[in-house]
Amino acid sequence: MSSLSSLKPGQSAVIMKLPADEQLATRLREMGVLRGTAITLVRCAPLGDPMEFRLRGFDLSIRRADAAQVIMRLDPASSGEAPLRPIQPIPPAHVVSPAPTKTVLSILHVQTSEPVSESRKKVHPKSYAVVGNPNCGKTTLFNAITGLRQKVANYPGVTVEKKSGQFIGQHGEKVELLDLPGSYSLGAHAPDERITRDVLLDLRQDTPRPKRILCVVDASHLERNLYFITQVLELGLPTIIALNMIDVAQAQGTPVNAERLAEELGVPVVPVQATRRETLLPLRLALSRADIPRSDWKPDFPSAWTRAADKVAACWPDQVRDNGRAPGEAQARMKSAILLAATDSDTASVAAELGAGSALSAAIGQRAVLDRELPEWRETVVAQRYDQIGKLCHAAQGGMTAMSDKLTQRLDDLLTHKAWGWLIFFGMMVLMFVSIFTIASYPMDWIEAGFGMLSGAVQGAMPPGDLRDLLTDGVIAGVGGVVVFLPQILILFFFIGLLEDTGYMARAAFLMDRVMSKVGLHGKSFIPLLSSYACAIPGIMSARTIENPKDRLVTILVAPLMSCSARLPVYALMIAALLPSESVWLKGAIMMGLYLLGTTAALFFAWLFKKTILRGETPIFLMELPPYRLPSLRQIVAQMVQRAGLFLKRAGTVILGIAIILWFLASFPKMNSPAGMPEPTKTEQLQHSYAGRIGHALEPAIAPLGMDWKIGIGLVAAQAAREVFVGTMSIVYNVEGGEDQQDGTLVETLRDEKRPDGTPTFTPLTCLSILVFFVLSMQCVSTLAVVRRETNSFRWPLFQFCYMTGTAYALSFLVYQGGRLMGFH
Repeated sequence: MSSLSSLKPGQSAVIMKLPADEQLATRLREMGVLRGTAITLVRCAPLGDPMEFRLRGFDLSIRRADAAQVIMRLDPASSGEAPLRPIQPIPPAHVVSPAPTKTVLSILHVQTSEPVSESRKKVHPKSYAVVGNPNCGKTTLFNAITGLRQKVANYPGVTVEKKSGQFIGQHGEKVELLDLPGSYSLGAHAPDERITRDVLLDLRQDTPRPKRILCVVDASHLERNLYFITQVLELGLPTIIALNMIDVAQAQGTPVNAERLAEELGVPVVPVQATRRETLLPLRLALSRADIPRSDWKPDFPSAWTRAADKVAACWPDQVRDNGRAPGEAQARMKSAILLAATDSDTASVAAELGAGSALSAAIGQRAVLDRELPEWRETVVAQRYDQIGKLCHAAQGGMTAMSDKLTQRLDDLLTHKAWGWLIFFGMMVLMFVSIFTIASYPMDWIEAGFGMLSGAVQGAMPPGDLRDLLTDGVIAGVGGVVVFLPQILILFFFIGLLEDTGYMARAAFLMDRVMSKVGLHGKSFIPLLSSYACAIPGIMSARTIENPKDRLVTILVAPLMSCSARLPVYALMIAALLPSESVWLKGAIMMGLYLLGTTAALFFAWLFKKTILRGETPIFLMELPPYRLPSLRQIVAQMVQRAGLFLKRAGTVILGIAIILWFLASFPKMNSPAGMPEPTKTEQLQHSYAGRIGHALEPAIAPLGMDWKIGIGLVAAQAAREVFVGTMSIVYNVEGGEDQQDGTLVETLRDEKRPDGTPTFTPLTCLSILVFFVLSMQCVSTLAVVRRETNSFRWPLFQFCYMTGTAYALSFLVYQGGRLMGFH
C-alpha cells in the first residue's frame, strides 16, 4: 500500500486509511473520501500541484502534500473510468417540457404534516430559504424565479451577502425567497457556510428561521449533493427539492427518476433547468402550495451514535421557549450531532456558536463513550450516510453508472496543459485588457460627446455666474469625467462573469495553487484576488470561503493591491497622456503590466505577512472542480446591469457630492483685485482657493514623485474613491482653463499643461509615477470600511492603509528619481 500522491494520471485506487490529522480527515470525509471509496487520478496541475481526482461522480482537487497522507491500495484492473452500463431510453417523465405538470400532480399525493383544513385557518406569508451545494445552479435558479425583484444587503456583523427576492404565486400572493450561501455540510467550516447553518438552526437574531426550504440539487452530481440535502431534511421543515441540470444528467446517461426520488425522500421533487425559463412553471406552482410535506427520511445510524446524540440533545439549554412550545427535537439533535462531530481543536468555538452551554460537557463525555463502543465512529457515521445516499441514487437512477463529462475532460486537457494552459490563461487576460481599450472606445466617445453637449446647453441657457460654473465645472465635469469610463468597467465585469459562469474560474485557482502555496496561501485565495480585478469589496467578501482565519486575513490585506475597475479611469487617462499616438496593443501591454505589478505586489506581501505577522502552516486545499457549462448571457448581463446601477448610484451620490465640494474648494474664497488692477487669472484664483492651499501644502511631499500641487488636489480627493481623481482633474483644469477649454478633452489639456518654468507637467516619468502610485496605494474609503467590518477591528484597515500608501510612495519615488538619474524626463 502507498499514498494517493504516488498515483499516475488514469490510475485508480481504493482508499484504505485517512490522515491522522483530524482536521484534514474531517474535510475529506465530508467530501466523500472514505475507506473503501474508489478514486481515480485525472491529472496534475501544470506545476505538478495540486492533483485532480475523480470520485462519486465529481472532480476534487487535493494538494499533493495532503494526498500523501491518504493511504490507498492500487486497483490494477481499473483503467481510470468505471464501466458505463447501457443507457436505457429516457421516459418522458424526466423531460420537463412535454409534461411539465405530471411530476407536480404526482407529488400532491405525498402526505402533508398537518391536515389541510388546519393549515388553511392560519394564513402565513410563504417564505423559503434556498439552499444547496456550491455550483449546483442555486443562485441562477433564484435569479430566474425572482427576476429583478431582489434586495441585496449584508448579514449584520459580517460581509456575507444576504440576497432575498420574491415572485407572485399561483393565486396572486407574494412568495419570499432567501438565497443562502452554498454549503457542502451543516458542519460549516467557512464563514458563509456558518451563515447557512445558523439560519437553518435558528441561531441568528437578525434572520428568523425559515418556515420552508427549497433545496436545489444538481442532478448530474446527485450523490455529492444529497449529503448536505439529507442533513437539511433531518431538520423536519417543509421542503421542496428542485432537481436542476436534468439535461446534463440525461447527457451523462444517468437520468434521475424524480417520482422515485420523491417517494424515497417523502418530499416533492420538481425537475427544472434553471437556464430555461419555460421549465420553471411546475416549480412555481409547487412553491405556491398551501401545504408542503416534511420529509420522513431518516438515516440509519449505529445505535451507539444515536444514543450519544440523544443524550447531548437532552442537555441542550432553552428546551422550552418563551411561548411554552418545545423546540423541534430534530433541531436539537442536529446541533448535538454537529457538536459531537467537531474536531477537538474546534469543539470550544463550535459550542459557543451553537449556544451549547452545559451540553458541551455532555458531548465531551459521550465522545469518550463512543471511542469505547464504536471505534472510528467519526468515519462510520459519515460512511453510513453515504451508504444510504448510494442506495437512494441507485433507486432514482435505475442503477446507471455515472459517465465522466467528456467535453470537460477534453477542455481540461487543453486549459490545464503545462504549456497551453498558461498561454490560454495569459491570452485571455490580454484579450480582456485590449478589449477595454478597443470595444469600449465607441460608447466612451458617445458618453463624452453627450456630456459635452449637456455642458454647452447649460452654458447657452444660463447667464455667467457661480451657479453656471457649479453646474458645468463642478457637476457635469466631475460626474461626466467618471461616468465616461462605465463601458470599460462593464467589459471587465463581463469577462469576469463569463469566467465564473463557464467554470473556468475554478481552473484558474487550480492552475495557480502551486504559486499561491509558495507564498503560503490557499488556492481559493486566487478567486478573491481575481475578483478584486473588478472591485476589491466583493473580492474581500468572497474571501469568506477560506476556512483558515489567518489565510483569510492575509487575502483581505492584499486584495486591494489587485487593480480594481476604479483604477481603470486613472490608468486610461494617464496612458492616453503618456502615449497619445501609439498603437492600442502597446497601450494594452502597458495596462497589463500595471495589473501584473499589482498582482506581483499582492503575492509578495502575502508571502511577507505569512512569514512574519501572520505566520502559519500552509492551509488545506480541497476544491470541487465543476464541469464546464455554457454561460448564461442573461445572468451575466443582469449582473452587469446591477453593477452599472451601483456604479451610477455611486457617481450620483458620492462622486457628485465630492465634485461639488471640490468645485467649492477650487473656486473660493474669491480673490479680490485692487481698484484699477486687472482681474486675477484663473491660475491665480485657483492658487488662492482652499484647494490650491491644500495642494501647495502637499507639494513638498509629492514633488519628489514628479507631482505638482494640482495633482496633489486629485490625490486628496481620490482618498474617497480612486476614480474621483479623474473628475477632480476635470474640475481643476476646467476651473483653471475656463470656457476656452470646454471643447478640448481632458487628455489634451493634460498634454498641454506646463509648469512655471515652461516644461511639461505630465512628462512620461510623471505619468509613470502617478500610475505606480495608483497601482499600490490604498485610496478607497468603502474598502477600508468593509475591511473594518470583516476583521471587526480598526487596527487592520489602518495597517492596510499605511503599508499600501507607504509602498506606493517609495516605489513612485524610485521610478521618478531613478528615471531622472538615467536621463529620462
